Amino acid sequence: MTSSSILPKPKGGLMLGVGGWGAVVVALAVVAAMAPVLNLLVPVGSALHLSDYAVALIGKIMCYAICALAMDLIWGYTGILSLGHGLFFALGGYGMGMYLMRQIGRDGSYHSDLPDFMVFLDWKTVPWHWTFSESFIAQMILVVLVPGLLAFIFGFFAFRSRIKGVYFSIITQAMTFAAMLLFFRNETGFGGNNGFTDFKRILGIPIAQPSTRMVLFVLTGMTLIGFYLMARWLVNTKFGRVLQAIRDAENRVMFCGYNPLAYKLAIWTLSAVMCAIAGALYVPQVGIINPSEMSAASGIEIAIWAAVGGRASLIGPIIGAFFVNGAKSWFTQAFPEFWLYFLGALFILVTLYLPDGIVGGVKKLLNKNAEVKA
Repeated sequence: MTSSSILPKPKGGLMLGVGGWGAVVVALAVVAAMAPVLNLLVPVGSALHLSDYAVALIGKIMCYAICALAMDLIWGYTGILSLGHGLFFALGGYGMGMYLMRQIGRDGSYHSDLPDFMVFLDWKTVPWHWTFSESFIAQMILVVLVPGLLAFIFGFFAFRSRIKGVYFSIITQAMTFAAMLLFFRNETGFGGNNGFTDFKRILGIPIAQPSTRMVLFVLTGMTLIGFYLMARWLVNTKFGRVLQAIRDAENRVMFCGYNPLAYKLAIWTLSAVMCAIAGALYVPQVGIINPSEMSAASGIEIAIWAAVGGRASLIGPIIGAFFVNGAKSWFTQAFPEFWLYFLGALFILVTLYLPDGIVGGVKKLLNKNAEVKA
């Protein structure tokens, strides 16, 4: 048996086709041109105006979609179910939040160079891990470096020990829960249970003005599209084929001479960094970051978005993130007392009737119609 016999057939390139590239161009046009025009230039009273609320909501969901895409790479294509990706998302958010807190300057309630919560706790200087928090570039490097290093160290020991399946899921959730308890403590210098909020500026520009929020919206959309194209290219390379072989038959991959540890560790670290970048984009748009982003529910929700949209499809988790969070937003407004029941019913129906997610269900329907016409 040769090593190539266990790998999916090579596809090469991005494999988007004419329709796929057309969809990418349309998405770029909507994010970079149409949305800014509808929000900033179309009058508020017009039916075509895109409200600031809609911009903030869509921007937030796009950050969630990046997390769902990261989950698809490790779960859908590698077979590793993580329930701890909320930690990496939160770490990226805290990295951005630290910078934004220092940007407040003396505009805080206590008119101090220190963040308000530090003044309240009678801190005299910022702690050592805030050393580079006044530098945007340094903090953005840390947004990538800290979650990536944590993921690499954790993944190295977990994968080397060949922990997999439900046991891996449990320890990722335990790691996230331990981090949440740590960040809840006031003495760690992360704002305790209140976290960071009341941001004023980013790069010296008022963060609340519509043009700033639109720039953040466009950056988030471009990042999502960029990560999608990167993921599409990655899964069609030999590296991606090995990941899928590990998902389907890891022991056979080892017998054929491949080392699953290196492949799993690489994709695990990459997915963690993607979530951290999503968290960094999320915080200035939402205006708050606290330890609740590390809760068990947050990690489970990321997996739910991928499952509802359809694993191992890349576009599926993105659709799942928009569908679930869009429904959640509508239900919380229309039926604030019953929205949890509606969402619970939604998940049950998807599990029973769409085991391959929304994208899988649509594909089956299209194939069935094609067979009928033939």
